[in-house]
Amino acid sequence: MIFLFLLFSLYLIETESLTICSFNVRSFGEAKCAKPEVMALIVKIVSRCDLMLLMEIKDNKDKAIHSLMDLLNSQTEMKDEYSLIISKRLGRNTYKEQYAFIYRNQLVSVKETYQYHDMQPGDPDAFSREPFIVWFKAPKTEVKEFVIIPQHTTPEAAVREIDELYDVHLDVKEKWKSENFIFMGDFNAGCSYVPKKHWKNIRLRSNPEFIWLIGDNDDTTIKSTTNCAYDRIVVHGDKMMKSIVPDSASVFDFIKEFGLTETQALEVSDHFPVQVQIKKAKNFVDKTKSFFKKIKDKISGK
Repeated sequence: MIFLFLLFSLYLIETESLTICSFNVRSFGEAKCAKPEVMALIVKIVSRCDLMLLMEIKDNKDKAIHSLMDLLNSQTEMKDEYSLIISKRLGRNTYKEQYAFIYRNQLVSVKETYQYHDMQPGDPDAFSREPFIVWFKAPKTEVKEFVIIPQHTTPEAAVREIDELYDVHLDVKEKWKSENFIFMGDFNAGCSYVPKKHWKNIRLRSNPEFIWLIGDNDDTTIKSTTNCAYDRIVVHGDKMMKSIVPDSASVFDFIKEFGLTETQALEVSDHFPVQVQIKKAKNFVDKTKSFFKKIKDKISGK
């Protein structure tokens, strides 16, 4: 019986991967934080992920996100606790939002951060909410390190802002000499905001070195009356692309998963999260196999 348990445990570890998610949680602030049933659902959504990008945090008192972290970690074993890194409040006028990354300490750590300076010569103020870029270390995965460039575009400027992410990548590449990139967020990259005829003008799309993992026909919206691929994940870099678990990129339909009504889901957000998985490092799996073999041999008296 113990041997079967060990085999099952080994299977879980071998197949385990790093789950990276992106979620526009829609107007996340004190009002939403005051609804226990909504917060419970957000915790369930976040806790499925090892690394989560949250967008549309709108709380000038900076309380809601820390309440979420307290609730999340209160339901998590110490070895699986999450940490938070959050941008400053971003926006052109009085309307401001923040980007936040919530990550599992055991699997991921922050190497560096960079708030993109949106004042490039000849092209100033391209973004309403300029990217808050984070360089992550994930030593137990195949890729080891990667940069995430998040973006929540202004719908009416989606084409320009998505295209400008190409320049952001060049800037970061020069700054950090990194080759492995993930672009993700609410790009508003669908329906009327990005008409088909405009895709050819978006360098992040027309350049074949950038792989779009969430397709144009994937619906990332909650409402049954809409069908738009607003939320996307794009990867760049040979190691990054090879480290992706095949067919792991998907939209997480928490209406079906949690048995909710559309009305209940809209209390949480008007978007579904999107997600992708990164492969575990081969040497980590090999070490785990060796560990369990020793235990098996000890039990069998070898």
